[in-house]
Amino acid sequence: MSFAETFKALSDPVRRQILELLKDGRLSAGKIAGHFDMTQATVSYHLKILKQADLIRETREKNFVFYELNLTVLEEIMMWLSELKGET
Repeated sequence: MSFAETFKALSDPVRRQILELLKDGRLSAGKIAGHFDMTQATVSYHLKILKQADLIRETREKNFVFYELNLTVLEEIMMWLSELKGET
């Protein structure tokens, strides 16, 4: 994981909304796209950026692609921020 990729992914409000949607559990690409007024291709682009930053995981089941949060990366970021603040 690269912090640069992670923070780039988190800098976009649409990608942060996608992460918010996924906090309650995994969703299909179609369900995620249904929350936005943009093309499927644009949503796919945002999912790709989140995946490259290792913030989400992709699982394929038959004809569907599901996405879920990768909490490990989020925990690493939170630990780093805590250390930066001087918390142990």
